[in-house]
Amino acid sequence: MSKSSPLLRPILDWYAANARDLPWRAPDATPWSILVSEIMLQQTPVVRVLPVWTEWMERWPTPAALAAEPPGEAVRHWGRLGYPRRALNLHACARAIVERHGGEVPADHAALLALPGVGEYTAAAVASFAFRGRHAVLDTNVRRVFARAVSGQEYPPKATTAAERVLAESLLPGPEDAPVWAVAVMELGALVCTARTARCADCPINDRCAWRLAGKPAYDGPARKGQTYAGTDRQCRGRLLTVLRQAHGPVPKAALDVVWDDAPQRERALDGLVADGLAEVLDDGTYRLPS
Repeated sequence: MSKSSPLLRPILDWYAANARDLPWRAPDATPWSILVSEIMLQQTPVVRVLPVWTEWMERWPTPAALAAEPPGEAVRHWGRLGYPRRALNLHACARAIVERHGGEVPADHAALLALPGVGEYTAAAVASFAFRGRHAVLDTNVRRVFARAVSGQEYPPKATTAAERVLAESLLPGPEDAPVWAVAVMELGALVCTARTARCADCPINDRCAWRLAGKPAYDGPARKGQTYAGTDRQCRGRLLTVLRQAHGPVPKAALDVVWDDAPQRERALDGLVADGLAEVLDDGTYRLPS
């Protein structure tokens, strides 16, 4: 995308006027604080991330501070953000950053991608937002904006495709604007071009949006099912993990049994926590967070 693109300036101007004031976007935000925010924000709303991120930054302002703690402490202070393996990933990231990079988050995209638990999106986001690199940052919000504005489709494919990556690369502005472009498109998708109720009247590119100009054709792909939670193994795991997080030492099996009535499901969930490294079973049959 050149600087004269019809999409670039309207989106950047909109972002300048409407961006949320988030601490990981502050001028003094460290690369570590940005990396932590990006992993916490995966499939998790900003409102839930803010208090946990703030606590983490106060407790572990550097990778070395987190790396010095047992991994169980990361899980304990993950709170109710969900998908707690992300806490283990962050702990492993902190240790890798200390061991491989002298305690400093690397600026190089390939080095970021080599960190534990860091995928294509997170590496591009940190390289862009923390180090002002020029990278295509493709999260769900960005993919939805591009699907509608450029491809004329209500939703992007379920998984990121090669065609989407090519499109995102073609839309990248020059190095000066690329980092702001990445976060601006993401913010547009989060606040205006939302999944369920797109606010087209508030969109800075509504007169250029291929989907709107085509009459907003309805999605005609495979059924998009909303996530369920109640009664799932995931909910059961969360209940069990809450007991372990709140304990100050090993927990007897009986204390875990009382939080979920379905015994086969409870045992399956507990075995899964142990297999995933989120819990440890001791020789006496008690359980604790990983040490």
